[in-house]
Amino acid sequence: MSEKIKAGIEIHQQLDTNKLFCSCPSILKQDKPDKVIRRKIKAVAGESGKVDVAAYHEELKDKTFIYEFYKDVSCLVELDEEPPHEINKDALIIALQLALIFKSRIFPAVQVMRKTIINGSCVSGFQRTALVAEDGFFEIELEGKKKKIGIQSITLEEDAAREIRRDKSSVTFRLDRLGIPLVEIVTKPDITTPKEAKIAALKIGEILRACKVKRGIGTIRQDLNISTPKHPRVEIKGVQEPYLFEKVLEYEAKRQAKSKEGKPEVRKANEDGTTSFLRPLPGSARMYPETDVPLIYTKSYVDEAKKNIPKLHETIKLELKEKGMNPEMIKLILKERKLQEFKSLLKAYNKPDLVVKFLILWPKEIASHEKIKIQEIEKKLPLDILESLLEKTRKKEIQESQAKQLMLEIIKGKSIEQALKTESIDPRDLEAFVQEIVASKPGLSLNAYMGLVMKHFKGKVNPAEASEILKKYTK
Repeated sequence: MSEKIKAGIEIHQQLDTNKLFCSCPSILKQDKPDKVIRRKIKAVAGESGKVDVAAYHEELKDKTFIYEFYKDVSCLVELDEEPPHEINKDALIIALQLALIFKSRIFPAVQVMRKTIINGSCVSGFQRTALVAEDGFFEIELEGKKKKIGIQSITLEEDAAREIRRDKSSVTFRLDRLGIPLVEIVTKPDITTPKEAKIAALKIGEILRACKVKRGIGTIRQDLNISTPKHPRVEIKGVQEPYLFEKVLEYEAKRQAKSKEGKPEVRKANEDGTTSFLRPLPGSARMYPETDVPLIYTKSYVDEAKKNIPKLHETIKLELKEKGMNPEMIKLILKERKLQEFKSLLKAYNKPDLVVKFLILWPKEIASHEKIKIQEIEKKLPLDILESLLEKTRKKEIQESQAKQLMLEIIKGKSIEQALKTESIDPRDLEAFVQEIVASKPGLSLNAYMGLVMKHFKGKVNPAEASEILKKYTK
């Protein structure tokens, strides 16, 4: 690419806690709303006394905003009919943990601000946001060389409402998402190539996933800031996939080079990597202090955050590899976010691959075969049940081949004791099958024969009894 660029990344990541300024759960809804509210929103002057140009641009559209309200996930705070509550401490600690990982400078006192947003996505006409830390850095590696990418700011803010539909005169929003905590990480404009942008985005994503953040579609939003020597900064919204970073930067650099009127503006990323105009670039005129939330002194929160700084996936992978685990199993544990459960179950039976089967693989197989939601299976197979089954497997009270069937019996409502009760199998039938299998498949190990016996009788024979009979007919 011939055009020189300076680029930075903005990543907005939802945190896995209750809402930021109330105790409502951070859950999205799909059913019929309990209430529908209609409102209009007007732009107001910021701290400087001026109305922000982007806010005024939205006001001119004169839209009616329709809000779908659910009483179990929203309250009067979201409707702007009650002052915000105390800031969510869990969310603040996660933001501070990220600041510590990025070696950023944490402010001793944090002032919650109001950021004017009148596109309807915030009922109050503003978004509450708090600058937590600035500066800091992380490293990326490209073609064997390391490069530092600076962190400009780390901000904790509330997410906006979800847009459901729109027409010429109105926009409908769902209030379930409004108030979910977001951490915003903004890099300095240290990125000079599209490849660097992609690698930097992936690195930030890896760091975020080490913390208590939400996962899945819509929980993370990524924007790009880019400028070229003859064009001021342009913010590009909605660059969701890392592979698009390269395309978007290449197309935008070419567009800016051809642009005759270089204006700072906000643009939208299209699926093919091109961009389209959204609105003028907002400035500082839209910010003013939130008078309903007191100043937050961070020292005690920083002390708490330091006690439990998450390990990055890179470090965890090395530790698990040293335990003898294969890369696919490691990848699965991290993807499913089961690291703590995995470590706990290892205490019951220090056999990592088998623990992964108990914790992840077998529940998934049962869910698929029995058409049961994985969440229901996890409720019926809590850690204490899995620990008990693993201990019995370690003590040879049950066979590995028997454990999956026992899990299914427990999921269907039996206790461990009931699931372990074997049906009465005639010892003569057991001995006859052992003779038959040994004769037809000579030379197998005792464990291999045991597996065939347990499979044939569907785990309904006493392992100790089967073992004694097998020893009688094998060397």
